[in-house]
Amino acid sequence: MEDCLFCKIVKGEVPSTKVYEDEEILAFKDINPMAPVHILVIPKKHYNDISEITEADANIIAKIHLVINKIAKEQGIAETGYRIINNCKEDGGQEVKHLHFHLIGGKKLGTKMC
Repeated sequence: MEDCLFCKIVKGEVPSTKVYEDEEILAFKDINPMAPVHILVIPKKHYNDISEITEADANIIAKIHLVINKIAKEQGIAETGYRIINNCKEDGGQEVKHLHFHLIGGKKLGTKMC
């Protein structure tokens, strides 16, 4: 997607503070963090949202969650806890039309939905 912000980040056209990268996944710090740790984890391949994931694509979701576990340990929040958020479509609060997961932690999170 030519105008997708996260695709531009993947291509290096828009700067980001990367915390993880491999051939399929990129993780970078959110520019408007909601907590001391707020990292976005995305597949490099463009999917508009989670509803586009098919059975054939399911492995990327599993891998993203493994990466989230690794990042949580590296960021020092694995033991105290964290939140993983995926917003889907406009009514679900999705702002960037590229599948992404928010990893949020580093402080006590309330029960209010993000």
